[in-house]
Amino acid sequence: MLIVSSREFRDNQKSYLDKVDEGVEILIQRGKNRAYRLVPVKEDDTLMSKEEFFAKIDRSLKEIEEGKCTRIRTNEELKAFFDSL
Repeated sequence: MLIVSSREFRDNQKSYLDKVDEGVEILIQRGKNRAYRLVPVKEDDTLMSKEEFFAKIDRSLKEIEEGKCTRIRTNEELKAFFDSL
């Protein structure tokens, strides 16, 4: 893990972002009590706000109430469900 100051990061962003792409963990120290870890965003990462997240849950609950779901009670039903995909 590399720990750098925010000034050092700002002056050499490309270099540090390249290191993150290579798998190096970078911690940016900002002041005495604040730090930030750099991680690459991957294709399967989901980026959504808290509001979007809860709205998605609310929509899903509504679909369940409307019967727009698949009920699976046994291992056989689960296997059949995945085989149908």
